[in-house]
Amino acid sequence: MLSNEAPTSSWIQKTPGVCGGEACIRRTRHTVSGLVQWRRLGLSDAQILERHPDLTQADLEAAWSYERQHREEIDQAIREDEDA
Repeated sequence: MLSNEAPTSSWIQKTPGVCGGEACIRRTRHTVSGLVQWRRLGLSDAQILERHPDLTQADLEAAWSYERQHREEIDQAIREDEDA
């Protein structure tokens, strides 16, 4: 498990033109905001991993750590997604 202080810069990537430039799990198109939305809807890590076998527990831990460090950014992305 990654600690709250774990660096996420190599695990979480923002690439212009990919998923609107949102923070994604490295080498995927899974956005941190999308994963956070599922978690807020009540899905467990196990349920998310079952639906997306290309992800690992470490990927989710990196996403949760990124969310804690960039909460306003993630909340804004979720609001924009809901408005779309």
